[in-house]
Amino acid sequence: MKIKDTTAGFVCYRRSVLETLDLNKIKFIGYAFQIEMKFKAYLKKFNIIEVPVIFTDRTKGESKLSSGIISEAIFGVISMKIKSVFKK
Repeated sequence: MKIKDTTAGFVCYRRSVLETLDLNKIKFIGYAFQIEMKFKAYLKKFNIIEVPVIFTDRTKGESKLSSGIISEAIFGVISMKIKSVFKK
């Protein structure tokens, strides 16, 4: 995909995209959910437009990422790509 940040949190989908995707088959939670949604829209040849948002660096608090979410993002994304190659 030609996207710089697949985990960007503010996303808009056209109704036609959501009606085309089988939302019951979305498996991931956390940040990987955002990646999976964009990837499945990409596989269906929908146009994806990224509008960059610049955030300042965190100065207080802690990350919300758990080891489970990080693992899901890494291995889930690799799994999605492998499955998409063999479904062609």
